[in-house]
Amino acid sequence: MTRTSPSHGAERVEITCADGTRLHGHFVPRDADAPPGLPVLLSPATGVKQHYYLRFVHWLAKQGHDVLVFDYRGIGLSLHGPLKHCRASLAEWGQQDQVAALDWLLQRTGSVQALLLGHSAGGQMIGLLPNHHRVARLVGVSASTGWLRGMRPGFRMKAWFGLRGVIPLGVLLKGYAPTAAVGLGENLPARVGLQWGQWCAAGGYATNAVRHHPERDFHAQVRTPITVLHAADDDIATEATVADLLRTFPAAPKRALCIQPAQHGLQSLGHIDWFRQSHQAVWPLIAAALRGQD
Repeated sequence: MTRTSPSHGAERVEITCADGTRLHGHFVPRDADAPPGLPVLLSPATGVKQHYYLRFVHWLAKQGHDVLVFDYRGIGLSLHGPLKHCRASLAEWGQQDQVAALDWLLQRTGSVQALLLGHSAGGQMIGLLPNHHRVARLVGVSASTGWLRGMRPGFRMKAWFGLRGVIPLGVLLKGYAPTAAVGLGENLPARVGLQWGQWCAAGGYATNAVRHHPERDFHAQVRTPITVLHAADDDIATEATVADLLRTFPAAPKRALCIQPAQHGLQSLGHIDWFRQSHQAVWPLIAAALRGQD
């Protein structure tokens, strides 16, 4: 039996940011037989390539959503040239990449608004988007600030060692952040890795990018309803780090739902596994949150 590639049936697209940076993504149109919903922008986690999400993207399209997933600058298909030469920053992932991807999706579908489904970092940066009002609802899966002091003590030390030790040293020696060596996803551009560590140490995540630039800070203006789904066994998106994220959006309606893996027939769920085909038991939870259902 021939296996179908998850990219089969997905249109590869190019997105041009305001600063001229070219991103690459995949677009999957909705199933015409399903009740139509708003288009969905799926923004990946830090160091996770778009291909990881493609099976979920096809499933979500069958639920009635046009879906766009993409790689941030310096990751996967959006890395142009050697990683050590990439000057991308984490702030640009929000201020440039998510902004352009949202605009592309709205133009392609003709919709006035879209749904933002953000995995981890993908759900943390709406306060950096000048077009945040075009997001009808934000669903953050494993979304939090990653605040080191809000993590469980055992994992906190591991994260501190990786983010504040290995990454700065790796940048010094290699010219990029060797995050793969400590189990933190794909290797990252130097500035992305360094900012990641700085933001997690400080708390408040993306607010650190605009602390001295109020004209670029939209956190207080965001009124988009926000739902965060996080797993009880997630070492990163804990109750404390999720609360640290939600406090940065004082005007937005918001809620956090802690999911028990065993209640869905799963031994574990953690931070990353939500979008694996082996964990599709939780996919209906994501789809329901996107539609504003309990």
